[in-house]
Amino acid sequence: MTSFTVINPTTATAVKEIELNDLIQTDQIINKAQKAFETWRHVSPGDRAKLLRKFATVVDTHIEELAQLEVLNSGHTIGNARWEAGNVRDVLNYYSAAPERLFGRQIPVPNGIDITFKEPLGVIGIIVPWNFPMPIAGWGFGPALAAGNTVVLKPAELTPMTAIRLGELAKEAGIPEGVFNVIPGKGSIVGERFVTNPLVRKIVFTGSTSVGKQIMRGCADQVKRVTLELGGKSANIIFADSDIELAAAGAPGAVFDNAGQDCCARSRILIQRSAYDKFMEKFEVAVKKFRVEDPALDTAEMGPLVSAGQLERVKEFVPDGTPIAFQGSKPAGPGFWFAPTVLAPKDTTDRAYREEIFGPVVSVIAFEDEADAIRIANDSEYGLSGSIWSRDIGKAIRVSRAVEAGNLSVNSNSSVRYWTPFGGYKQSGLGRELGPDALDAFTETKNVFFDTQK
Repeated sequence: MTSFTVINPTTATAVKEIELNDLIQTDQIINKAQKAFETWRHVSPGDRAKLLRKFATVVDTHIEELAQLEVLNSGHTIGNARWEAGNVRDVLNYYSAAPERLFGRQIPVPNGIDITFKEPLGVIGIIVPWNFPMPIAGWGFGPALAAGNTVVLKPAELTPMTAIRLGELAKEAGIPEGVFNVIPGKGSIVGERFVTNPLVRKIVFTGSTSVGKQIMRGCADQVKRVTLELGGKSANIIFADSDIELAAAGAPGAVFDNAGQDCCARSRILIQRSAYDKFMEKFEVAVKKFRVEDPALDTAEMGPLVSAGQLERVKEFVPDGTPIAFQGSKPAGPGFWFAPTVLAPKDTTDRAYREEIFGPVVSVIAFEDEADAIRIANDSEYGLSGSIWSRDIGKAIRVSRAVEAGNLSVNSNSSVRYWTPFGGYKQSGLGRELGPDALDAFTETKNVFFDTQK
């Protein structure tokens, strides 16, 4: 068995050796999950709901422990990490109501009765990225378990520690053996086996668009279902009639939160030309005040990047001669730090403007009017999230309907609520997570007709 050394991004020092599962071990755990499915699917809705609520309660009693693990493993600020652990709890509580409400329908037909059932798929393979290890895991396993499926979950190699702990807490809460399984390992081994093993009936993947395409191609061989949440290059559209000071004050958090390692990061700022100078003046003040420091501090607003490799990738987007408007600060010394950086590209062909950087870098470009803003915002292969700032509600509605993105906020930079749908347009993904409809992604609809004339 091989192992992986977890590195603390804040200090660039080793934290722990994690044993990685090989192909044989992965198949053994998948087989265990398949065996557990035959009993878990028949657990009564009320009892399944109780177990999920107990799981949520156990997570709640370990919020601080999970948060501290995430600071250590991922470099997340302690404030963010507490929210992330709390989100796992909240998602479990939300979907604990689902087993008893997994309704079918009675459809009027002649000569009989027609009813539908929502039935679980089987073993669900969940592949989690390194940028938000806890909440994204919960978005998959919460509804999957509620619908009566069993789960095999592969955390990212860089950030496995909270997923492993959640697996332990599930057992502590009484989730039966084999129902929720965490399998640390390489994507090329464990993740690939999720795709090729026919016992895994669905893949839930969050990560890069390029890897998502590979998974989708692999799943096609078995017509295996997929939910994909992929890349983003979201636009923060600010009209001159908006509250410019409020928009400028919120813009740093919209892109630099989690060091920009967020598919929903508003990494393109589109500002109406007549308000450009005023916005940039206010934005510079906000960026330079943005606190980039030891993520264990309660005052920290941004920590380091997750790894040395990610730091080098971000640096490639800001070579010498890049049109930097201004930058924030970063700590000196060890760790994978990159200062918040604001670029002012000449046009929309700039690489840093078009490609997902996954770091604390944002490009600002001017637009002329409503039509121009929509055109520029939609000029991207991605369509995950975004913001629209305007006091004109009619304009805000028109623009929100016209922008090709799955999750938009007006006069806000909020992307995620666990009780509303989340997912992308275009190459940002396929399917929807969270909200009341997520159960549809983890069930089959069975139609049964009863002939009452015989």
